[in-house]
Amino acid sequence: MYLPFDKVNNIGFISTRFAGTDGVSLETEKWARVFEKERFHCFYFAGELDRPPSHSHVVPAAHFMDPEIRSIFNTAFECHINGVRPRQLTTKIHDIKEHLKNELYDFIAKFDIDLLVPENVLTIPLNIPLGLAITEIIAETGLPTIAHHHDFFWERQQFKANAVWDYLNMAFPPHLPPIRHVVISTSAGNQLGLRTGISGTLIPNVMDFRHPPKPPDDYADDVREALGLDPDERLILQPTRVVKRKGIENAIELVSRLGIKARLVISHASGDEGHDYEKRLINYSRRMQVNTNFVSNIINDRRGTTPNGRKIYTLQDIYHHADFVTYPSTIEGFGNAFLEAVYFRKPILVNRYSIYSFDIKPKGFLAVEIDGYV
Repeated sequence: MYLPFDKVNNIGFISTRFAGTDGVSLETEKWARVFEKERFHCFYFAGELDRPPSHSHVVPAAHFMDPEIRSIFNTAFECHINGVRPRQLTTKIHDIKEHLKNELYDFIAKFDIDLLVPENVLTIPLNIPLGLAITEIIAETGLPTIAHHHDFFWERQQFKANAVWDYLNMAFPPHLPPIRHVVISTSAGNQLGLRTGISGTLIPNVMDFRHPPKPPDDYADDVREALGLDPDERLILQPTRVVKRKGIENAIELVSRLGIKARLVISHASGDEGHDYEKRLINYSRRMQVNTNFVSNIINDRRGTTPNGRKIYTLQDIYHHADFVTYPSTIEGFGNAFLEAVYFRKPILVNRYSIYSFDIKPKGFLAVEIDGYV
């Protein structure tokens, strides 16, 4: 069944996680605000959700950190031999796919979904059964779909050797008539067309520059104290997750070379790709004699309190107090942290990753730049 867009009322966002301050969750919230302004109703399907329960459908197996999903991922991308896939892996993938399909059908029926918006789950294969389930749902129902692609699997070295090429070609992304594909960079659109023959619409990540950030209020007056900074200490903000491609070693080295009293504050969590990289950064900070704080436990997309009574701040609260922003990523789908630094009018160091060079720098932005190292 094909539905004209003017008949759409209820929109179903699908991902592995809609929670916290990762880029996909933040961009989804921006899209949802635009849809709701146009009087659409938004609902959410994921393995982890912080959206209103009345608009949410939580399925643990949809999360990329679910133990069974992690086991599939590790076997598919780390334990294969010459691209050969064990039969039991195929069986497990299809068993979980069928479970997720049933849950997706329930989600569509419960909220009377007219339009699907898969957020990066048909792009990067962190949850292979979920990607297959969504693809089959679209093929079986003909539901209009906007596949929002943030970073494709071919952009990451870790996915190039695998035992699941058939699944990647089928569902990451799928080539089906009901799907319209949205990319966030020129390069991603070029590669999508070159590799799959699919045409994508370019919609870059955004900030609402027409409405500047609200000034700091009394709630966030104690941010520097909460982060452990001395009155004369500079706050250097690294507003990213703790994963290897963020190049956080370069931020640590920069702080060590500044020659001033400064503290590096890393706002987001580790764990999406394990904790080994975080441990390396802790050891590297000690070696470089840099004070580095990992503070994801007190930063979220909404204010509140931790179980032990500490205040939780938003990333906006932290930006107001930052003296400098570091963004030394080697690979990015676009560059949310860059946009945030511009939005809050903070000076920023950026590694010249490809999307920055093609889509951002030509717009006339001035930043402190490095090319792979400090």
